[in-house]
Amino acid sequence: MGSSEFDYKLLDEIIHSRIRLAIISVLVSVLEADFSFLKQNVNATDGNLSIHLKKIEEAGYITAEKTFIDRKPNTKYRLTDAGREAFGKYVERLEKMLGR
Repeated sequence: MGSSEFDYKLLDEIIHSRIRLAIISVLVSVLEADFSFLKQNVNATDGNLSIHLKKIEEAGYITAEKTFIDRKPNTKYRLTDAGREAFGKYVERLEKMLGR
């Protein structure tokens, strides 16, 4: 099977986006992260980050906990077990594509 046959069909569409991959990569390395921390580390605009976070949350890969700190909204995100498993499979498939 040539590399073009493998394609990207086996890669998780939810994760296989620059911003969503960056979000999950950050969340894999921390217990939780708030919106500002993700924005800083993912290098995305507020609107773009929000859209991608919502898509990942709808897939069940992350949870969002909304609170208020000094009357200001604060949302913290955590990777779920399903998200951690999906990321692991994503990495495995990439490694397989690369022949590792």
